[in-house]
Amino acid sequence: MKIAVTSSGKTIEDNVDERFGRAPYFLIIEDDKVEAIENENLTAGGGVGVQTSQMLADKGVEAVIAGNFGPKAFQVLDAAGIKAYSASGKKVSEALDLLSQGKLEPVQGASKQSHW
Repeated sequence: MKIAVTSSGKTIEDNVDERFGRAPYFLIIEDDKVEAIENENLTAGGGVGVQTSQMLADKGVEAVIAGNFGPKAFQVLDAAGIKAYSASGKKVSEALDLLSQGKLEPVQGASKQSHW
């Protein structure tokens, strides 16, 4: 499974970022390979959640872990068939372990209002 995790830095030992659309980095994990991507939408004016969701869909991501998701971002992820998981207060490595153990439940909707 190809997984994207919001991150405060470029490694799996960094924290899961609370923001989805404005997270500084996304770590794309597939098998044992980790790719750190700087979020090019970080400083965009509006529509960041939608743009970021589309970027991850274009990369073939099947699941996303973040602290929170806004309504428009969640809607695009859901329409693309990408499962969204919340892992607030965890390191990326911890969130990945919880997901692999089946201990993270998919979120069922937005956890924050637009423009959080």
